Amino acid sequence: MAGVLNIETPKTESVKTGVSSEVREQLAKHLSVILADTYCLTVKSHLYHWNVVGPLFKSIHDLTEEHYENLFAATDDLAERIRALGHRAPFNLQDGKLDLTIELPTDGIPDAHAMVEDLVTQHETISARMRDMAKYAGDNGDVVTEDLLTERITFHEKAAWMLRALITE
Repeated sequence: MAGVLNIETPKTESVKTGVSSEVREQLAKHLSVILADTYCLTVKSHLYHWNVVGPLFKSIHDLTEEHYENLFAATDDLAERIRALGHRAPFNLQDGKLDLTIELPTDGIPDAHAMVEDLVTQHETISARMRDMAKYAGDNGDVVTEDLLTERITFHEKAAWMLRALITE
């Protein structure tokens, strides 16, 4: 898992689940980053869904719709897990501690192939980040967070595979 993050996740109540306060705090901080990443990918998937054109239109349009619906539902699961760990979900995102930047091309709307390549990269990046945190959660007795992240990793890896398959010659 990456180092200590400078993100505020104020404690809301005393939680006695057998997972230490320090571990819960680190998990809440890292889950907050994953929550922000998930929101960004949700929006990007939706933007591509609206703007894709070409012979792969229907396939990409339908697949990105499935993805952004799953991603949006996942944001709720991630935020609720942060709350169950005894911390508040991110609230003040303007303080620069969470990056909600959605990187889009500055030279116009990308073609379908470039959209899919970008989404593959995003899904693989999030999956890799989650893997370290899932291990940290499991190693520290938080099997609930580990299971949640395992489920999310499964989604992201399958999404990347399906998208990649669309553009493989």
